[in-house]
This record gives sequence, C-alpha cells and structure tokens, in this order.
Amino acid sequence: MKIGVIGSGMIGSTLARKLAALGHDVTLSNSRGPQTLTETAAEIGATAGTVEEAIAGADVVVLAVPLKVVPTLPLDKLAGAVIIDADNYYPRRDGVIDGIAQHRQTSARWTAEHAPGAHVVKVFNTIYFSNILDKARPAGAADRIALPVAGDDASAKETVCALVDAIGFDPVDAGTLDESWRQEPDTPVYGADLDRAGVEAALAGAEPPR
Repeated sequence: MKIGVIGSGMIGSTLARKLAALGHDVTLSNSRGPQTLTETAAEIGATAGTVEEAIAGADVVVLAVPLKVVPTLPLDKLAGAVIIDADNYYPRRDGVIDGIAQHRQTSARWTAEHAPGAHVVKVFNTIYFSNILDKARPAGAADRIALPVAGDDASAKETVCALVDAIGFDPVDAGTLDESWRQEPDTPVYGADLDRAGVEAALAGAEPPR
C-alpha cells in the first residue's frame, strides 16, 4: 500500500519505520519540509516528502500531529482514503477546542469533520512510541499487547486492524468514532499496555467524561 505519514515526531516516525519494514511505500512528512527528514527517511526505509506528496494517491494516511494543527492540513483532499488518527487532545498544548473540551464530541469526530469523505480510524493513541518498537509480538504470543480501534466504516477498520496485527499488536474493536472517548487520555485503557481481554474490560468499564 501507499502510506503517507503526517508528523515526524516519535509516533509518526516510529509508525513510518514499522510500516516501511512491512514493505509498504511510505512517505514521511512534517511542517518543516522534506529537507529536514532526508536522513531519517533513508534510515527507516521511507521517502521524505511534503505533506501534499505524502497524501497524494495514498491508500492510508497516518495522522500524528498536535491536534491543533489538524485544521491547517489539506485533509479535504483525502476523500475515500483511510486516515489513522493517532492524535490526542491535550488542552495545555492544543488550546481550548470547545466541542471536545465540553465533551460534545470526541477528538476523532472533530478530526473527521476536517476530512470530509475520508474514513477516520482511531488507533495508536493509547500506546507509548517506544512500546510500538520494543513490545510488538507475533500473533498468539502470550504477552501481546492489544490496541483499541474505533471507526465508523467497517472496511476501513478492517484495513487498519490488519496493519495493527502486522505491526505486532492485537486490534480490538472499540466501536464508532463517537465511542472513541473510551480510549482518550485519562481512561483505563490509555497507556495501560493490556492484552485483548484487558482492553475489552477497560473499554467496557470506562466512564463517560463530564
């Protein structure tokens, strides 16, 4: 698959590394330009590009940027594509985003509103980047970590779940984008590195934000 990664921080570059290692055609981008990514991209087996180059013709786009940056991105050009939303809302960093701050919508739903026609799937927002590198395990391993996967489109979720599994984690269906509050910061599953049964229990036991 052609996969574009927007954001070259810890999560973005780590996922780019993992996806490139699986043989996908990965383009890594950031706000500072491809000239700042040449060495990193070469080292991880990806191509350095602009955001526009990363998303052009992409089957899947990984979004790993501060949430406040989302409205500045050309996500309106991604109709039909799958977006992996690895972002989290942190008010201290992102400022007050009314709909999210007042719990009228999830951060994933807010992101989806900025990407009309795309299929947003929330995953990789609950795990520390180093654990993506160090704690991936083959299917069936007793110590394999599970990750919640939320989205509205069944086909998009299937695509993303296959990538999660290939990277080395068990995907767990976490419902729709409107239910993805169950995997946001300060919920039982966030940063917990649980197995499948643990993730299912954590999602079920999460209390709605007030």
